[in-house]
Amino acid sequence: MTTGEGVIPNQARAAKTRKLSRRGFLRASLYGALGLSSTALGGVFYTTQVEPDWLDVTRVCFTVPGLAPAFDGYTIAQISDVHLGDWMTRARLRHVIDVTLEQAPDLAVVTGDFVSLLDEEVYTTIAEEFTRLRGADGGVAILGNHDHWTDAPTVSAAVRESGLMLLRNAHHVVERGGDALYIAGVDDIWEEQHDLNAALEGIPAGAPVVLLAHEPDYADAVAADGRVSVQLSGHTHGGQVRLPFVGGFVLPYLGQKYKHGYYCVGDMHLYTNVGVGLVRPAVRFLCRPEVALATLHAG
Repeated sequence: MTTGEGVIPNQARAAKTRKLSRRGFLRASLYGALGLSSTALGGVFYTTQVEPDWLDVTRVCFTVPGLAPAFDGYTIAQISDVHLGDWMTRARLRHVIDVTLEQAPDLAVVTGDFVSLLDEEVYTTIAEEFTRLRGADGGVAILGNHDHWTDAPTVSAAVRESGLMLLRNAHHVVERGGDALYIAGVDDIWEEQHDLNAALEGIPAGAPVVLLAHEPDYADAVAADGRVSVQLSGHTHGGQVRLPFVGGFVLPYLGQKYKHGYYCVGDMHLYTNVGVGLVRPAVRFLCRPEVALATLHAG
C-alpha cells in the first residue's frame, strides 16, 4: 500500500509538471516572440529615425608636402551626397549647414550629389540654403553622378545661384600673402565628364593641391599622376549599413575599393565621406552621416 500510494502522487506530480512545462513553453515562446518583435521594432526605429539624423563631425589631419607655413592648420569642412528631393528635406539640410558653420572652417566644400530628384522646390532649396555654406575663404563644389542623371545644367545653375564656386574640371586658388593653396575639382567620373589635366592646368609643379572628386576609386589614377596631395570624395555613403567584421556591403561602382574614411594611396591622402543624405532604402546602421573637418599641416 505504501508503494502504491506513493506512485499515484508521483504520477500526478509528473502530469502536473508536464502541464506546467507546456504552459511554460507557450509562455516562453510568447515572451520570446514579443521580445524579438520589440527588438526588431527598436532596430527599425533606430535605423530609420535615429541614426540617419545623428550627424557626426569627423576630424582628420593631412601632412602636405610643399604647404606653406601660412596654411599650416588650414581647415576644410566637407559635406557630400546631400540627395535633396527624397529623404533630405530643407530643414535637415539647414541643420547640416548649421553644424558645418559651427566648425568655423577656412573653406567649405561639397563633393557632389546635390540631388536625387529635381523640381522647383529643390532648385530653390539649393539656391537659397547653400548661400550660407561659407568658410572664411568661401565655398566650393563639384557635381556627382546623381546630379548628371537628374539634370546637370539645372543643378549647376542652382549651385552657382547660391554663390558656391562650381568646379567642373577647373581649380581655385586660395592665397595667403604670396603663398597659394590650390583647390581643384573634376566633373563626374562615372559619367566620364572628368578631365584631370584640365583641372590642374596652370598649377605650378610641386604646389599643394586638394582635389575634389566625387567617386573615391578614381584615387588610383590621381595618385599615379603625382600632382595631387589630398583627394576628398564621397559617393559610397559608406554602404549606409555597415556590419561588424564585414563593413558596408552594398557599394556603388567606383566606390568599391575606398569605401569610407581615410586612406593613403601612394603618396596621396584620400578621405571618403559617407555623406549626409540617403538613397532608398532610407536607413543607416553603424554609418552615421558626417561633416568631415580636414586640417592641413605643413610637412
